[in-house]
Amino acid sequence: MSITQPQADLAIAAARRAADAIGVPMNIAVLDDGANLKAFARMDGALLGSADIALGKAKTAALFGFNTEVIGEFCKPGGTSPGLENTNGGLVVFAGGIPVHGPDGRVIGAIGISGGAVAQDFEVAQAAVAAVEAQTGGAR
Repeated sequence: MSITQPQADLAIAAARRAADAIGVPMNIAVLDDGANLKAFARMDGALLGSADIALGKAKTAALFGFNTEVIGEFCKPGGTSPGLENTNGGLVVFAGGIPVHGPDGRVIGAIGISGGAVAQDFEVAQAAVAAVEAQTGGAR
């Protein structure tokens, strides 16, 4: 099962609301379980350079099934996988990318957010994922 278009639209709407609530325009990427683009929104005023970062965060979360900051731990000096961030055409390994799970716990897609401080990106990504998983009964 992969994230559906209505679910991707729900994620975009939830991310927009969360970004509006903190007053930071964001780039919002939704990818399916094959790391293919399902939906994208660049809010008015969102940083141009952050569009690619949002896509990279979503791709990283979709490919590995973990939050991007978890993948970052593997890449740190002394981590178990130094250089991992250089694979798959380049990964983004700081917070703001979160996989979306279906009711059986499998990854059905991923959300990537960029445009604010890392903590803000993570907050908005969490809101988007929570909206979809609440609707689908997704489990982690």
